[in-house]
Amino acid sequence: MHALRLKTTTSVPVKYLRAECGVRYWDDGSVDGVEDTDGSRIPCRDPKPNDHLGGGTWRPTIDLDSGIIEGWPQGTVASVHYKVCDDGAYELLDAERNVIKRMEGYVPTIMCPEGEGWGDYVIMEIDGAGKIAKWRVDLSEFEEDDDDQ
Repeated sequence: MHALRLKTTTSVPVKYLRAECGVRYWDDGSVDGVEDTDGSRIPCRDPKPNDHLGGGTWRPTIDLDSGIIEGWPQGTVASVHYKVCDDGAYELLDAERNVIKRMEGYVPTIMCPEGEGWGDYVIMEIDGAGKIAKWRVDLSEFEEDDDDQ
């Protein structure tokens, strides 16, 4: 007897994107107009070393509908251009914050609305309300079949 493997697709509502970006270089970022060469000024940073590079991790949680970073300090403005490469984890969460889908490795396109990140960079402008400029939701990289990655 032969067996046929069938895949099914289910549509699941997601509300948040939680990112864990192991930043290699903080040099190209600024907060409130001041260069942030060591990442000490950016909100949502976990200062503990993330790996042998010792850079720390940037951990924003973004509301997908609004493009607003949760817990962003009111009035803080940032320009983010972080080299992350393949040291990241990105999770789509439902409204109850259950993990629906997790990707590890390269930076997904959704994390670079300000320009081409080539899978290596997080590139975004964040206003004083924590809203990411040019925010657009593109979940196509999360929809890829795990066997295709």
